[in-house]
Amino acid sequence: MPSTRIETRSGWIGERKQDLIEAVQRALVSALKIPEHDRCVRLLEYDEDSIITPPGRGPSYLVVEVTLFSGRTTDAKRRLYTTLVEELAAFGVPAGDIKTILVEVPAESWGLKGLPASELDLGYKIDV
Repeated sequence: MPSTRIETRSGWIGERKQDLIEAVQRALVSALKIPEHDRCVRLLEYDEDSIITPPGRGPSYLVVEVTLFSGRTTDAKRRLYTTLVEELAAFGVPAGDIKTILVEVPAESWGLKGLPASELDLGYKIDV
């Protein structure tokens, strides 16, 4: 049940916004083994004067921040980092222009349907 935010400069994606969002979703499904219907990916674009990036990064520099339940293995996280690089290469984003941040939250600190997620059957494993 990850909640994902993509942040980047405006302008370089053009008409491919939905395609970029879907590429990130595919990486989440593949690497974290979440169901395809588990979707919460947002794209935020910033004007040039509203973002600074590390020196040497290109105009497609982006940050993918994934808030997710605690419990994924290091291998699953590694798969996510690798799969994001593979998926975003189709948009011309070099591996060095991708920063991925995972924010792990205990299931009891995530509310769904008025209940802590720890009290719900999510329908999939998080310790992958």
